[in-house]
Parts: sequence; structure tokens; C-alpha cells
Amino acid sequence: MTYALLALAYLIGATPTSYVIGKVFHGIDLREHGSGNLGATNAFRILGAKSAVPVVVIDIVKGFVPAWFFADLAGVGFGWTLGFGTAAIAGHMFSVWVGFKGGKGMATSAGVFLGLAPWAVLGGLAVWIGLTFSTGYVSLASIAAALVVPVLVALTPHEGGNALLWFALALCVVVVWAHRANIGRLVRGEENRFGTSRSADATEAPTPPLADDHPGEADA
Repeated sequence: MTYALLALAYLIGATPTSYVIGKVFHGIDLREHGSGNLGATNAFRILGAKSAVPVVVIDIVKGFVPAWFFADLAGVGFGWTLGFGTAAIAGHMFSVWVGFKGGKGMATSAGVFLGLAPWAVLGGLAVWIGLTFSTGYVSLASIAAALVVPVLVALTPHEGGNALLWFALALCVVVVWAHRANIGRLVRGEENRFGTSRSADATEAPTPPLADDHPGEADA
């Protein structure tokens, strides 16, 4: 049962939320618009807030459910909780349903930590909001939030002890790696700010967004 739940965690994470909403409600393949990423930011940019907010919520739930419930269902220890969370995040980033594409794992990772270290998640969210609206760089805010979460895990009450801290550090590395192109553009001064036109990592010629609101440049 444990390995079946591990596979299920991956499949839950692999549910391509933004792709489905884009197809069903807008008749487009989000992989062919904007950055081509299936994360929340590209959904905001192309589909608009009314479609992107459900994407964010569902992507968080995709991480929360396996991390919160599956270990108890299987009767296994905390190490497996991290395994289920990792499978959900991997599914989100590399979805089998859409050619192993996906988002950059921010929302699903937040869902995993929501049940295990909620204070760390809230602190990371505060950093993300503060930097997004003070600098306009969603990518910078996402990287900073990823860097601060392991620190907050170490300083606040949480489940899992040192295992969760190492897990947070590993996810931090993954998130920074996923934003490596954004880091290069930040260094060169080429990264787009919140609310500007689509980012330099677009995979097609610019096309009009389907809604007026298209913030950010770092897909979740």
C-alpha cells in the first residue's frame, strides 16, 4: 500500500491544474503561451486572476493532501511523509500527463509544508508578498522565500525535527535551480517586473493575454 500511495502522490501532484483550466475555460494550451510554464504565474499572466487563483489553491492542496494524510493511511513513519511530499512536488514539476512539463514547485511545496511547519510557510509567504510588491520581481521574491523557509523551520515549532530541516534545505536548492534563468536575467537587469509584459523566457512570439492582469515572471 505504501508504494501505491507514493505513486498516487505523484499522480496527484502531476494533475496539470493550469493546463486543464486553460483548455476547459479558455480553449488554449498554456504551454504554447507566455513562458510556456504551467505554474501559477504564467496562469495569472495569460488566463487572468479568476482562473489563476483556483490554480494556486489546487496546487497547494496537491502538496498538502499527500503530506498530511498518506503516512497515516499507510501506517508508516515521518520519513515516508517527506517521500509522499517529494513525489507530489516532482509530479507538479514533471507531469506525466503533459510531456513532463509543469510549474516550478513553489505552491505545491508550500502545501507540503503547510501541514508540517505552518509558521515557516506563513513567514515565507510574508517575505514573498513583501518583496513582490516592493521590488516588482516575482522571481526574486520566490527565491528569497525559498531561502528563508529553512531558517524558519529551524527557528519555529514543527513536526519532523532535523529531517524536515534537511528536506527544506533540499527544496530550497531545487527552487533556486528552477529559477536559474531568472537569476541570470536579474543579474543582467533584464527581468520583467510585476505587471509588465511577458518575460524574456517566453517560448513563442508575444500574443495578447486573455485578461488584463498578467503579473510576474517566475512560475510557481
